Amino acid sequence: MRGRTARKTVGLRWPVANARIRSSNHGVAWKQVLLRLDGFELVIVSKMDSDRWAGCRGVASCAAVALVASVFTGSAAAQVTASVSVNPVALVRRAVQLRLEEEKSHRPVRYVLRKTDGNHETTKEIIETKDGDVARLVAINGRPLTAEQEQTEMNRLDSLLAHPEMQERRRRSEQKDAARIDQLVGMLPDSEVYKLEGMVSCGAVQCYRLSFTPNPKFETPNIEAEVLRGFAGEVWIEESQQRLVRLDAHLVREVSVGFGILGRLNEGGTLELQQEFAADAQEWQPTVLKMNLSGKALLVKTVNIRINELASDFSPVPPDLGYRDAIAMLKKPSTLGTQQ
Repeated sequence: MRGRTARKTVGLRWPVANARIRSSNHGVAWKQVLLRLDGFELVIVSKMDSDRWAGCRGVASCAAVALVASVFTGSAAAQVTASVSVNPVALVRRAVQLRLEEEKSHRPVRYVLRKTDGNHETTKEIIETKDGDVARLVAINGRPLTAEQEQTEMNRLDSLLAHPEMQERRRRSEQKDAARIDQLVGMLPDSEVYKLEGMVSCGAVQCYRLSFTPNPKFETPNIEAEVLRGFAGEVWIEESQQRLVRLDAHLVREVSVGFGILGRLNEGGTLELQQEFAADAQEWQPTVLKMNLSGKALLVKTVNIRINELASDFSPVPPDLGYRDAIAMLKKPSTLGTQQ
């Protein structure tokens, strides 16, 4: 299965029964993060992931936006004239098609995820497997775990080994999220109005720079898609490979679901997504997720999302790797705790 199904996707779900915070075994990551607030569920399921952005590691009543991007760092981008023959909608449609095709043939990887939430930073090693993802916490605020913290983490992994049903539930959840994310990503060419602004330098290559605004003629097929009506911004698509390589989006208006009773996102929220081609993994991988969103759940519950994630050090693992073998790999000593 595709282990990183939830990466790079962002969504909103409701209703749910309980008020709690739940995350996948690798913690707050692009795979799947659920913020449950008395019937309101904010979901970050990272896969362009959304990923691991976004978005998006609640099917019946969901509001979600699946936004995909990546960036190549380099010198300041000098804009040049773009060919008038380029159809921006066709360009986005092709980039989305390539993303969905790669999803089906994805090869599992091992990678490092650093997440900053306020003044708290965690570093985790994550391995994708045919049974779903597994992860190990290796550092907090750039420092290796204490002996007590390390033992707690080992006990957690041992418990996961002893209860395969927990991993199976996670795997099924990832598959369901993947199906929702693919559906939302497939709407992107039609949910926005795109305009070709020109060409920009993306490191050593060129990218099409497109602006986008909500398409007023887009009819949302379900509650999940409502959030697509609220975002505007820019997307960069690499010229030769036609890959989505960067997305900067912001909410241009307040987005309400269920007439604002179920949930609301405030105008002005921002989302930044980046990805790059990982040479060792031989695939495009999500690398950056930044979110700054606020709103209300059920009219009274305040929602504030401040996330900064960086994924790196991608390397391939065997396609038939099981979660037990991945745990054995993760339990070996790591030097990542002291790396910045």
